[in-house]
Amino acid sequence: MQPRLLIGTAAIPGGETLRLFQRGDAFSIMLGGNELMNSRLSGSEEALASLGCAAIAARPGAEILVGGLGMGFTLRAVLALLPADARVLVAELVPAVAEWARGPMSPVFGGCLDDPRVRIEIADVRTVIRAGRGRFDAILLDVDNGPDGLTAASNDGLYGRAGLAEAHAALKPGGALAVWSAHRADAFRQRFERSGFAVAEHGVRAHGKRGARHVIWVGART
Repeated sequence: MQPRLLIGTAAIPGGETLRLFQRGDAFSIMLGGNELMNSRLSGSEEALASLGCAAIAARPGAEILVGGLGMGFTLRAVLALLPADARVLVAELVPAVAEWARGPMSPVFGGCLDDPRVRIEIADVRTVIRAGRGRFDAILLDVDNGPDGLTAASNDGLYGRAGLAEAHAALKPGGALAVWSAHRADAFRQRFERSGFAVAEHGVRAHGKRGARHVIWVGART
C-alpha cells in the first residue's frame, strides 16, 4: 500500500487545523481524527448541487452561492447543470483550501475554477449572505459537518434562526436553500421550516449506492 503523505496544513479562523493528505492519486482533508472529505467520495456533494438547483436551473442568468469550496464536487456539479449565462460565487473561509485547489488538488478540480461563470471569494459565507439581499437564486451550504458546528463554533450561527432568516432574505422569490449534513438533525429541520421555507429532507449516499448516509435539506423560499 502506498504511504499517506501530509502535504499541507491550514489554520481555521477561531478553530483547529486542517490537514491535507495524499495517498497515490487520492486526497483527504482531516480535522483531528475526523475525515471531512475524500476525493474518492463525491456522491452527496454532487447531490447537494442537483437537489439544490433542480427548481432554478432553467432560470436565465441564475446566480448561485456555494458555501465551502471543499474538493470542488458541488461546484463541478452545479456547472454541469447550469447554462452559459449563469454565475456561481464560491465563498471559502480558508485561503489555503483555494490554494490547494489550484495546486496539489488541481487534478481533482479538473479546470472548473477556470470556468468563466465561477468566482471564488475568500470570505465567511454568512458575510456574503448578509450582503446579498434578494441576490441569489440558490444557496448551497456544505459548511462544517452540517448544522452542528465541528470546525468552528461560529458556523453554528449560520444554521441558527438568525442565519436562516438572512439566507431567506438573500434569496430571490422561489429560490432555494440547500444544506448538506453528515447526519440527521431534527431540531435544525424544525428551525428551517419555521424560517419561511418549505423543506424537503433527502437521504443520500457518500458514493453512489454505497458509503456513509448523509442528509440534504432543500428549502424553497415561500
